Amino acid sequence: MFFDDAILDALAKGAILSALGLFWIIFLVRVVGLRSFSKMTNFDFVMTVAMGSLLAGASQSSEWTGLLQTLTAMASLFAVQYLVAYLRQRSATLDDLVQNRPVLLMKNGVILQDALKETRVRKEDLVAKLREANALDLSQVQAVILETTGDISVLHGAKCDEILTHGVREV
Repeated sequence: MFFDDAILDALAKGAILSALGLFWIIFLVRVVGLRSFSKMTNFDFVMTVAMGSLLAGASQSSEWTGLLQTLTAMASLFAVQYLVAYLRQRSATLDDLVQNRPVLLMKNGVILQDALKETRVRKEDLVAKLREANALDLSQVQAVILETTGDISVLHGAKCDEILTHGVREV
């Protein structure tokens, strides 16, 4: 692709193509916006993983057509993500179709065993998240929520505004 010497060519391809792929992703993020890698939805998470995989593929392309196909795939994924985000804002039905709802794992200091079982979250993992959030008294934990991205949010304190649990599913 670049040099006749196989080792020199491999080094050059790895360096040049990965840099090209990375700059292409940065360009696409600038065009589409920061939300591209926000991890707000499961769709966003899959997009982030796919971009990493495609970047690896771009850096290992052995022909220009393979590189072009990979760069096109990247642009297409950004376009699909943009379109889905746009349509989700305008259609509750589509939003329900592509987006999971967060699940309540703990409410008012009580661990919801059925929710843990349904979501396959171990009690030990939940307790570890409580420690990470510096929850010192379970009675002060208003809610623990398994978010659509797989993250766990711990809401603790004297009270919890209702808007923070709006749209959260109780098992």
